[in-house]
Amino acid sequence: MSSRASNLLRLLFAAGLTAYLLFKSHPQEVGAALAGVSWTWIGVAILLVLVDRALMAVRWIWLLNPVEDRHLPSTAALMRIFFVSTFVGTFLPASVGSDAVRTWQVTQRGVPGPQALASVLMDRVLGIASILIAALGGFAAYPELLRRPEVLPAFLAAVCGCAIALLFVFSPRWDAFVRRWLLPRLPARLRSVADRVLVALQAYQAHHGTVLVVLAASVGVQALRIVQAWCLGMSLGLSTPLVAYFAYIPIVLLIMLLPITINGLGTSQWAFDWLFARAGTAGAPVFALSVLFVALGIVGNLPGALLFLTGERQLKSGINSTN
Repeated sequence: MSSRASNLLRLLFAAGLTAYLLFKSHPQEVGAALAGVSWTWIGVAILLVLVDRALMAVRWIWLLNPVEDRHLPSTAALMRIFFVSTFVGTFLPASVGSDAVRTWQVTQRGVPGPQALASVLMDRVLGIASILIAALGGFAAYPELLRRPEVLPAFLAAVCGCAIALLFVFSPRWDAFVRRWLLPRLPARLRSVADRVLVALQAYQAHHGTVLVVLAASVGVQALRIVQAWCLGMSLGLSTPLVAYFAYIPIVLLIMLLPITINGLGTSQWAFDWLFARAGTAGAPVFALSVLFVALGIVGNLPGALLFLTGERQLKSGINSTN
């Protein structure tokens, strides 16, 4: 299946799922909920999303610090690359496209390919790990949620994936085992790709402190996102307690990462509807909350849009090459 056909199917699925949930929530009631929002709370959420985007950019730059100084672009150039890639990711499934653009752009600025890949890959792994850590607090408050068949398999799969990736950073023996026993059994084409990924992960074996600091910053990003969702809920007059947001929003974020729609459209609305019904809140206000949450993420990407529009022709050609 071509990339265009795949993206079209994702878009159609997102539109269909969103339309169904909108109809289920009664469009007129959703519109009334959105019309009555408190703009004070919306403004607070916007400020917080700008803070979390800045922190996300800084943590990625920290992951590039192990690269020799002569290869690193300026901090301003790296910030530009990060914000533009997040804007591009708004229109692509999950964040795979934005990661590809970021990797390509930073290599064009002189950073060696393995280090560029390592920084983006570790940024992604630590971001997912921080979502899982944030979810633990919610599970402590709502332990029955972890026993749900819809939640437990996805949670365990994400934990295993992050653990395996981090083992390459913290366990040279694990890396040696994979190279000795697994790589030779892969097809030649996959073996080459896997070897490059291993090289990328090995870049941080001498920088455990950096990895831990970035993980702590990533947990801070997730806390900001949870508080943003709570602010949006407050703008709609929802009485759902903050602890419920700490339980539910990490799961929403994990579902939004699934590369089955564009920017989490549809899947995020379903996740909000399913999870917040457990707290006694459902229908139009929750659908409105899900729309505001996705819209807030787009607002956080707008600085990248301005940089993209005033950016280089080289960036635009690079984006086309990743599609």
